[in-house]
Amino acid sequence: MAQKTRKLFEEVGDAPKATAAAVGAIDSRRRGARGAIRVWLMVIFALVAAMIIVGGLTRLTDSGLSITEWRPVTGAIPPLSQADWAAEFEKYQSSPEFLLQNSAMSLSEFQFIYWWEWGHRLLGRVIGLVWAVGFVGFWATKSIPTGWTRRLLLLGVLGGLQGAVGWWMVHSGLNDTAQEIGRTDVASYRLATHLGLAFVIFGFTAWYVFLLGRSEADLMQARRSANAKLFGMGTGLMHFAFLQILLGALVAGIDAGRSFPTWPMMGDGFLPPYMFDLTPVWRNFFENDGLVQFMHRMSGYLLMIYGIVVWNRARKSPNRRVRFAFNAVLAMMLVQMTLGIVTVLQSAHLHVAITHQAGAIVLWVLILRARYLSRYPVAQSVREA
Repeated sequence: MAQKTRKLFEEVGDAPKATAAAVGAIDSRRRGARGAIRVWLMVIFALVAAMIIVGGLTRLTDSGLSITEWRPVTGAIPPLSQADWAAEFEKYQSSPEFLLQNSAMSLSEFQFIYWWEWGHRLLGRVIGLVWAVGFVGFWATKSIPTGWTRRLLLLGVLGGLQGAVGWWMVHSGLNDTAQEIGRTDVASYRLATHLGLAFVIFGFTAWYVFLLGRSEADLMQARRSANAKLFGMGTGLMHFAFLQILLGALVAGIDAGRSFPTWPMMGDGFLPPYMFDLTPVWRNFFENDGLVQFMHRMSGYLLMIYGIVVWNRARKSPNRRVRFAFNAVLAMMLVQMTLGIVTVLQSAHLHVAITHQAGAIVLWVLILRARYLSRYPVAQSVREA
């Protein structure tokens, strides 16, 4: 049979239409209520940020040991009568902090520190309730996107663990050991664990908010343009900043920020005196105010240097948003270092110290944001590049 001759300029529309491409595997997965879950996580994000600030104020006002019992449910109800207040005050009067430091405290002064600690614990309960109601609601309505159930459940598990770690921390300032060694605060390494876990929860929440802001297909496409080297350096910066946060918690735990209110020297020299006068030697790294503050200072300098190295690498990125994200990180690092110096010079004055802690929250989020954009860069036009 002779083959049918086609016209040179035959209309494309005359040809049979191709069947539509099948839906990809990513788009066929259950998308769930990504927007609603993202809003829910943003609420948790804000509550955890507030929790970190309130926790810092609780520490700075020496309120953390005012409640001597851990009652996860009934503890939500504060003293409602004069008799209730007298009973709570009597419990506190048996604590090492009262016996060794606050023996002249009045009931009204006790009420001040009690309300700070009660508010801190209540906020933790609110966060747990918001997570539980949201998770159960999304799970029961099958609104959780594919692959996200374990991630969201992880936040609840970490939140529950945080409550237990909080009491483990408080108990270190109430037990017999504290009284034997004359400790009137919580153990600094337990405080560092408590704050560190708070930043872990905060970090996971922020990361999930970033991911849920875009579709899975968009994230998969963006990942093909990822800057692997910059992402790795951003990950290193994140870990380094986390170490600095832990060292800051050690400083706060023993009030080391109120020692050596000089800069750049520590007193009369670069090194603080009596760096290793505690025995055994390992105690100095947690309880020697000079050595702990020195470690925090030196780590801050090294973090700043590494931050500049990462920023210099990010300057070469062709993506404008990535460059801007790392510019913001470097700017905040400069602000945070300045706040740290002022905190030292002001002997950890309440307002300056809590501003320094708030700066750590902002810096932490900016580092996570820059790291996220280096892994999932947003598409841009040639003009934007």
